[in-house]
Parts: sequence; structure tokens; C-alpha cells
Amino acid sequence: MKSLQNKRALITGGAQGIGLSIALAFARAGAEIVLTDIDEEKLDQARSRLTEAGSRSHAYILDVTDRESIAAARDRLHGEIGPIDLLVNNAGVVFGGSFLEVPLERHLQTLRINAEGPVAVTHAFLPDLIAAREAHLVNMSSASGLVGLPWGSTYAASKWATFGFSESLRLELERTGNQHVGVTVVCPTYVSTGMFEGVKPVRLTRWLNPERLAAKITQAVLKNNPYVLEPWLIKITPFLKGVLPRPVRDLLSDLFGATTGMRSWEGRREKR
Repeated sequence: MKSLQNKRALITGGAQGIGLSIALAFARAGAEIVLTDIDEEKLDQARSRLTEAGSRSHAYILDVTDRESIAAARDRLHGEIGPIDLLVNNAGVVFGGSFLEVPLERHLQTLRINAEGPVAVTHAFLPDLIAAREAHLVNMSSASGLVGLPWGSTYAASKWATFGFSESLRLELERTGNQHVGVTVVCPTYVSTGMFEGVKPVRLTRWLNPERLAAKITQAVLKNNPYVLEPWLIKITPFLKGVLPRPVRDLLSDLFGATTGMRSWEGRREKR
């Protein structure tokens, strides 16, 4: 995508955190923003912030786990504004803890929101992207979509699913003559939004700044890069996985603290 000027971008989970940071970054690049979320109060606050910044913005209630909610938001959007050019599947949750100590419903909720949600929303809005002259899909995965995450097993599973979905859909679009629809999958380590409160970052890395991550995502869309891997350690992770024996990989993960960081997870204070 050569420019975001006058493009219409829909962002799920856009009321706060990474989603709102992406919305602000896209708006600065000239995009019209469609924020969606299930939290109406925070959604209104986020839209006000965008409006104050001088951007064209809209807000819709959308539950990524509810097909009727997705369809209603799509129909209302088409009737009031028109089709979209960019879709960012950002909505997500995380619940840390030992697998058996986390209630089953929380595991299933994680999969419904993080894995099934992007599939359902993309299925509804991909026709818009295909019909556009140029379009882009951004899926938020995670560094845990590339490696295991003890004390966060279902979160990692959902992000592995998102990574595989993104890779597969990118190839399918390319091979069906729809190369004008770019696909970017984003795999960051811990981002300082509050979702991972209490977690210890991997050694030799720091908490990622959501605004800086959003800027890198914007550049990836403009350059049609298929991956955003942050920070530096995640850029080399696929290579290390390919060349190192499993025991060595596991040992390095232990030494860097990747296998123990989630043991101290607390999550957003307002959720506790």
C-alpha cells in the first residue's frame, strides 16, 4: 500500500492499548479510522481522542466472538460510511497461570477471542479488501506465536493459530490473483499496555512502547512487509529454532527468562 491517505481502517479492540496506538498512527498517516470494541465507554473516549487530534473517526460496538455482532457492525458501517481498505485484527485477552489452575472457561475464552475472532472478522470483511484497489490486513500475533509460553499456554496456542492463519491467507491471496491485498502478522514481546502487568521481560530486552510498535506496523503496511518481529531477539528467533537442537533451544529460553516470565503475571489492574 503506497499511502494511507484517504484509506478507511477498521481496528478491533481499538478502545485502548495497542489498538488505539495503531489508530492514532494510521490517522496521522491520513487514514479514516473505524474503532471497534466491546467497551462502549472506552470506545467513546478513544474516538474523542482521535477527533481532538483532527482525524476522521467512527466507533462501533463489535464483539469478535459473536457472528451476529460482526455482521451488524459490517452492515451498519456499509450503510453509514462504506467499505474498508484496511483491517487490523487486534482484539485480544490473556490469562496467566498454571494450565490446571486457570479455569477452563478462561482458556476457551482466550481461544474464542484471540484465534477464532480474527478468522470471523476477516471472513466478514475480506470481500471489502479484495474489492478495493489496494488493501491490507494486519493480524496481531505475538512472540509466543513462535515459541512456547509456559504459564500462558492457551495464549500462545491462540497466537500460533493467528500466525498460521496469516501465513496461509497471505499465500492464498497471492496465488488467487489478489496480490493487492497485503498481509502483515505482528509478533512482539511484552508491550507496556497493562495486559502483562507483573511479567518480567526477556533478558536483554525491555518493555516495548506501544506507540513505537504502532509506527513500525504503519511502515510495514506501507512497505507491504509480511512480518513485524520486535525486538531484535524475536527477529532471530525463527533462525535459532531452525538450526538449534531442541534441548539447546530450551536451555536458552530458560537462561533468557522466556520460560518463566509469565509466572508473575497479574494483568490489568482494573480487571483484577
